[in-house]
Amino acid sequence: MTNLEESLRRELLRTNRSGAYACSTIVDCNTRKYHGLLVVPVPELDDENHVLLSSLDVTVVQHGAEFNLGLHKYQGNNYSPKGHKYIREFDCDKVPTTIYRVGGVVLKKEVVFQHYEDRILLRYTLVDGHSATTLRFRPFMAFRSVRQFTHENSTASRAYDEVDNGIRTCMYAGYPYLYMQFSKKNEFIFNPDWYRGIEYPKEQERGYASNEDLYVPGYFEMPIKKGESIVFSASTSEIKTGKLSKLFEEEVESRAPRDNFFHCLVNAAHQFHIREKNDDRYLLAGYPWFKCRARDTFISLPGLTLAIDEQDYFEFVMKTASKALREFMAGKPVTGKIYEIDQPDVPLWAIWSIQQYAKFAGKERCTEMYGQLLEEIIHYIIDGNHPNLRLDDNGLLYSDGRDKAITWMNSTAYGRPVVPRSGYIVEFNALWYNALKFCASIASGNGREREAADLEELAKVCGESFVGTFLNEYGYLYDYVDGNMVDWSVRPNMIFPVAFDYSPLSKEQKRSVLDICTRELLTPKGLRSLSPKSGGYNPMYVGPQTQRDYAYHQGTAWPWLGGFYMEACLKLYKNTRLSFIERQMVGYEDEMNYHALGSISELFDGNPPFHGRGAMSFAMNVAEVLRSIKLLALQYTYQK
Repeated sequence: MTNLEESLRRELLRTNRSGAYACSTIVDCNTRKYHGLLVVPVPELDDENHVLLSSLDVTVVQHGAEFNLGLHKYQGNNYSPKGHKYIREFDCDKVPTTIYRVGGVVLKKEVVFQHYEDRILLRYTLVDGHSATTLRFRPFMAFRSVRQFTHENSTASRAYDEVDNGIRTCMYAGYPYLYMQFSKKNEFIFNPDWYRGIEYPKEQERGYASNEDLYVPGYFEMPIKKGESIVFSASTSEIKTGKLSKLFEEEVESRAPRDNFFHCLVNAAHQFHIREKNDDRYLLAGYPWFKCRARDTFISLPGLTLAIDEQDYFEFVMKTASKALREFMAGKPVTGKIYEIDQPDVPLWAIWSIQQYAKFAGKERCTEMYGQLLEEIIHYIIDGNHPNLRLDDNGLLYSDGRDKAITWMNSTAYGRPVVPRSGYIVEFNALWYNALKFCASIASGNGREREAADLEELAKVCGESFVGTFLNEYGYLYDYVDGNMVDWSVRPNMIFPVAFDYSPLSKEQKRSVLDICTRELLTPKGLRSLSPKSGGYNPMYVGPQTQRDYAYHQGTAWPWLGGFYMEACLKLYKNTRLSFIERQMVGYEDEMNYHALGSISELFDGNPPFHGRGAMSFAMNVAEVLRSIKLLALQYTYQK
């Protein structure tokens, strides 16, 4: 904890499952502009999150001597006030807990974010103290979007109102009030000032501006006795402070432990949950900057719900997502908050997601819940109603991606896709074949034999064309084919027809594809997005934005692709690959102690030592690792 080289690389994320979060490093030194103690959506302003309370510095006062436990980075690599040197212990098995020792004073800090409320709670307990002790709390406020910075200005309001055991204040019009309250009576000393030149090194690494000024309105002060606990609340609404201690205990009690790999991932899965006030349910694509994206939602949904036996949440999210999908297919404005629903593979991934539901809940329940939706999607595609998804006479789907990124490989530079995948795209058509066969089985099981036969016939045509179009003489699959343009790059998208339940490939063809993925793409952190033997290989996701955009899908490793790789291994080799897959999982278990503790980063460098990069917590990665664990458990059950 006292070694900043180690501690500043580890981040702590807590969410309220309604879009708000608290995030910083484990030593409470903010290193990103996205970090903050209370970061909330402000829909009245825009659809971004906003940092209201950046941090809270605590000072221990004893015999007139002050010991500030805070930590900020300033320009010139200066850290102040270096409160990390007082940290003696850190634990986050249940709730993040930090033990500070200042001479004879031992102070414990615990943190929880109240579920479904924009309220962060911190509890301070004086574990030991041999003489009179006072605590001083200094709030650092920002009141700005996570994508911007705040600087000293004369517009910021210094006004505040006293509320129950605290104050409320609002720096700018249009923002909600920030309520800062304690469970104990205290004195607020109004002493407004700006702390200038605070620096965020993660933004520097990414080639962005990295400095801002934070406003401190003053400080709260109160005595604390040995064994006493004080709860601090920061929120957009007032609370009766007599409830704070009980509320904190209730929130702690409702937390699941993070005492092993699986429990960490379950907790991470719950952090992606978003419940709106109208009871719409979403899955956030990742923290700290992603929104709810359609493709990510359908790929993540089975792993984040069914793999941890939460069928009800699958149904909640699918209810919201299917409404948005139907609106799009009907040509109506999408009323929900799901982005990128117009991407051509989104309806195909929706069918795959429902297919996983059928395996979990049974085909009868699946037909009851989603049979009509499946039929609508299939006919929407067959009838050629999607603006960028054309069904050709050869049974394959064609999409135009020359000028706009349309697949999950969506990085752009100077307004153009870095990987312009266009024409017959391999995973689109693998999804299409799988969807036709699955929907045929649903129709047959529901007594619609004529429809099932039509879908089977279309799947047969698609399957024959798939093999003839994508399989090359070297035993792997082209990434896309567009007329005379054939992409020979060895990319991980060919793993999907090996992993899916229905595939046009023979067993030998699957083995050939899987072997090439193993030799050229497999890493301890998933599959590379491009083989080192292919032109343009760029495995290090570092540097300014444009440099990172060119590396994003040109060799970086993605754990969610590794999930489909492991599923393919189990389908082809069953028990003989169990120990191999378990060893692959160890590479993810190590990640629980890095980046966002207990979660998995967005992507990893494609070369050793495979550093985690990008967003600190990524839904598709957590989902596919959870689904892999479930598939492993099922395989062991079959073995017995």
